Amino acid sequence: VIQSADVYAAGEVKSDDKFEEYEKARKEEKHHKHLEELGGLGAVAAGGFALHEKHAEKKDPERAHRHKIEEEIAAAA
Repeated sequence: VIQSADVYAAGEVKSDDKFEEYEKARKEEKHHKHLEELGGLGAVAAGGFALHEKHAEKKDPERAHRHKIEEEIAAAA
């Protein structure tokens, strides 16, 4: 026996589904924000390493060419 309440409720989206979608979107947004922050930290680290290699190039003339190459690679990253 089908009641009228069953027929009307069949096409509705439950509020629990909306909440789950909201939570999923929120979690995904936080994940992307975290990845963006990690990318920025990586850029800062690469810049610091480039400065370190530039300094090492001046202090170690025997391996200056190697330090120069590593500096350029770090700057490109």
